[in-house]
Amino acid sequence: MFRRIGFDNEKYIELQTARIRDRIDTFGGKLYLEFGGKLFDDYHAARVLPGFEPDTKLRMLKSMVDEIEIILVINANHIEHSKVRGDLGITYDEDLLRLMDVFKGLGFYVGSVCITQYRNQPDADAFRQRLEALGVKSYLHYPIEGYPYDIDHIVSEEGYGKNEFIETTRPLVVVTAPGPGSGKMATCLSQLYQEHQRGISAGYAKFETFPIWNLALDHPVNIAYEAATLDLSDVNAIDPFHLEAYGETTVNYNRDIEIFPVLKAMLEGILGESPYKSPTDMGVNMAGLAICDDEACRDAANREIVRRYFQTATEAKRTGVGDELVDKAEMLMKKAGVDANLSPARAAALAKAEQSGGPAGAMELPDGRVITGKTSTLLGAASSVLLNALKAQAGIDDELYIIADAALEPICNLRTEQLGHTNPRLHPREMLIALSTSSLTSPMASKAIKAASDLRGSDAYFSIIIPSDDEQLYRSLGINVCCEPRYEQHRYYQG
Repeated sequence: MFRRIGFDNEKYIELQTARIRDRIDTFGGKLYLEFGGKLFDDYHAARVLPGFEPDTKLRMLKSMVDEIEIILVINANHIEHSKVRGDLGITYDEDLLRLMDVFKGLGFYVGSVCITQYRNQPDADAFRQRLEALGVKSYLHYPIEGYPYDIDHIVSEEGYGKNEFIETTRPLVVVTAPGPGSGKMATCLSQLYQEHQRGISAGYAKFETFPIWNLALDHPVNIAYEAATLDLSDVNAIDPFHLEAYGETTVNYNRDIEIFPVLKAMLEGILGESPYKSPTDMGVNMAGLAICDDEACRDAANREIVRRYFQTATEAKRTGVGDELVDKAEMLMKKAGVDANLSPARAAALAKAEQSGGPAGAMELPDGRVITGKTSTLLGAASSVLLNALKAQAGIDDELYIIADAALEPICNLRTEQLGHTNPRLHPREMLIALSTSSLTSPMASKAIKAASDLRGSDAYFSIIIPSDDEQLYRSLGINVCCEPRYEQHRYYQG
């Protein structure tokens, strides 16, 4: 499983920056850029494009930091209903504040917040007051009757003209949000309308990393995007508008293709004519041109497709819903020509479980070695696999004990005597604490701890569903986790 680099990060940053600057110039010096997906912590892109760093897009924008102003957009209904980001477990309004801190900490100018779909929702009012107390400007955008099809009404003083105009000062206005459905595109177009009403030349473009427009429809990188967005029902498709206009086959996704005629009519209403003949035209993404090893990206994407299958199947088992998504995930594996046994770690985990008669797991290290672990008296399967992987990566004999009894005993006693657990087995986080404590006196324990960063990019498989906290700990170490969709014991409540 040696990870070949398949993506040229520096080339991407250079190409992407040039592309955005060219689009700014095309519109006379001002561009509203709708930024879809994750601006930072884009681990999906890092997994399917080996060489892409999770903060690559931020690094690209950082090269233009003095030209950029950021507008953060949030839907008032999401505030009112306390919509939560599933990956972070925090509400959209809290995540918006988190994003502001991140952007400002990196030197970006966050000009304002736009609250869309505002209908005097009490929680939205309270959030706006909170922003004001923090010294943050906020603007209100309202629901528009007949949206998105009544173009004459939308592109009028009673439509976009009714929204509060967001004052901006820089040539590139990046419009982003905590999650989908926030109203990024409508905010961009509303601003475009009002800029042109004021005699200011400005344009609109869209930044989406996936699907990659100049890769084939059935390329694993594009299939992996479908696997990652199963719950959104996104489907990749050939862009028929681009094919008709230019005779060139490109890939886009269904929602952009379906809405394009409406968007084109809006742009015609605002600008007089649309600068774009297709959804692909609107995009500025250059990721496909920075792929330097197609086979490496294909392999990485195939692995991601299989991971998404296991994640979907595990979530369906946890919640009791989503069997149709599991079927879709299986279909995408077949489309890519892979199956659940793609990683040798899965077979190793299942074999270890059968041999030991209990939960077990295995990890495929970046160099291709497969390390196994099983449930024992003091360690759960997830802890055992992680400890064995650390020892293997550090070159420590598997038979050697590197956690001191003096570090283990207090934690085990705390679990059973104070916290009420029925067994003393350590979870991965507790095991790492014991290992860290042991490193004060043991050079081998210290060496194992230092090897943790070398596990980034490894694939771990388990014979049962491991606790969410254990899974999160693995992911914080950059280790990809897959679990068989079954529990160790049949219980109504799985804590």
